[in-house]
Amino acid sequence: MSQSLDLGITGMTCEHCARTVEKALCAVPGVLSAQVSWPERKAHIRASEDLDPAALGRAVTAAGYGIGGEGSPAGARHFAVIGSGSAAFAAALRLVEGGARVTMIEAATLGGTCVNVGCVPSKIFIRAAQIAHFQQDHPVAGLERHRPQIDRQAMQAQQQARVEELREAKYSHVLEIHPAVELRHGHARLLDSKSLEIEGSDGQRETLRVDGILIATGSRAQIPPIAGLDQTPYWTSTEALAATQIPRRLVVIGASIVALELAQAFARLGSRVTILARSTLLSQLDPEIGAELKKVLEDEGLDIRLHSQPDAVRYAEGVFHIRLGDTDLVSDALLVATGRRANTDDLGLERLGVDCDARGAIRVDSGLRTNIAGVFAAGDCSTLPQYVYVAAAAGTRAAINMLGGEAQLDLGVLPAVVFTDPQVATVGLDARAAGAAGHKVKVRRLDLDQVPRALANFDTRGFIKMVADADTDRLLGVQVLAAEGGELIQTAAVALRAGWRVADLAGMLFPYLTMVEGLKLCAQTFTKDVSELSCCAG
Repeated sequence: MSQSLDLGITGMTCEHCARTVEKALCAVPGVLSAQVSWPERKAHIRASEDLDPAALGRAVTAAGYGIGGEGSPAGARHFAVIGSGSAAFAAALRLVEGGARVTMIEAATLGGTCVNVGCVPSKIFIRAAQIAHFQQDHPVAGLERHRPQIDRQAMQAQQQARVEELREAKYSHVLEIHPAVELRHGHARLLDSKSLEIEGSDGQRETLRVDGILIATGSRAQIPPIAGLDQTPYWTSTEALAATQIPRRLVVIGASIVALELAQAFARLGSRVTILARSTLLSQLDPEIGAELKKVLEDEGLDIRLHSQPDAVRYAEGVFHIRLGDTDLVSDALLVATGRRANTDDLGLERLGVDCDARGAIRVDSGLRTNIAGVFAAGDCSTLPQYVYVAAAAGTRAAINMLGGEAQLDLGVLPAVVFTDPQVATVGLDARAAGAAGHKVKVRRLDLDQVPRALANFDTRGFIKMVADADTDRLLGVQVLAAEGGELIQTAAVALRAGWRVADLAGMLFPYLTMVEGLKLCAQTFTKDVSELSCCAG
């Protein structure tokens, strides 16, 4: 005997999608026939009585679509997602598309780091500082330069209003239109791979049984063990972005992404900024980037001290005293930006045996699985690179695998941007990493005084650098220091993904005058002296 089933299918956009789902369903053992209607968003299935209904969901999910909406099977699987940031939301929505229901547990503010205290407010703050800088130090003759009056309270209010607007639109509203995702406020602790305890703000505890768990609890500022620091009102990036006054003097401990972005912004808004770098600026990147960016920041008046680490910090009468050997730095504010630590404390991970690294980050494989079956992790609480777009992609793929799929997170081509001015943008391997990977490399650097758009902008700070395999000419990586460098790095990422040779970039048409044309010009330097070419040479 046979049975008939109707399933709602989500994610289809055309007839080709319907045929893809149909093919996936027909391959499921026990399915006798399947007809998928794209207009109806439904699959009509005839199957034998011994069909495993869960296999239908796995097949549809593996094909890249979901089961949901009208026609979804009863007894939907139930998953827990701990956290409510980018990774958590991406996972929850994909789980719902797959016909599941989700309990999302958040101990703090809905939306996680990015929208509340990270990407969004920091870029608003950086943009405001850039505008203030242009007013007093632009390169255009005949336009008055003047120092603007800074009303940080008004600036911060506008910043926070946009944060709240985006949190409402992209998080709260999304929950409203997805009733299969239930938000619970409280602290979650894992009891085993399929159960957890939720402790509410009132102290009440409840045990929840689920079919799988995703941990997406994000990270927080990691504070170095400097004597006396914990007894002072130092800032992390969170407090710095919430500040309603611009300090007259600011010391920044750290020399990586957050430290440099905020240090430059505060300097442009009027602070006298000193950066204390444990080694060099952006020490994980090509050394030329840090060296060149140091010159730019020093030209803007920042005091940068390399290979400097405070011995002790003291706070008295509203002033910080930072001891560096025999030197005592005095400052009105102190920003500590020395990396992040995963928010994995008190989740029950140690009891369960979940494997974590020294900073508390949960080790995951390319399918976002931990070492405990049924427990997944994504975002900044995991060992993945700490970028919001990586977190979102990881959340989606984790959900597919929680539903029985086999999705992999491919980080082979990972563009990254540091939002200083000029911006630092990288993708692929630098010369050191390429050599370590066994490549015989050839490298070219194009200074921006050879890029027509940079000349037209009267801003030739920075360079574009390309690394290629000397034997095959294949592009291996690109490093950029340029105004709006983040807007051109994705073109390099696409070229890397496609396996292009340098000659392919050199011969491609690029619009003129644009900064991205600098990629073409840099590629041409492998075979030509571009200083001897006309400005729009093909």
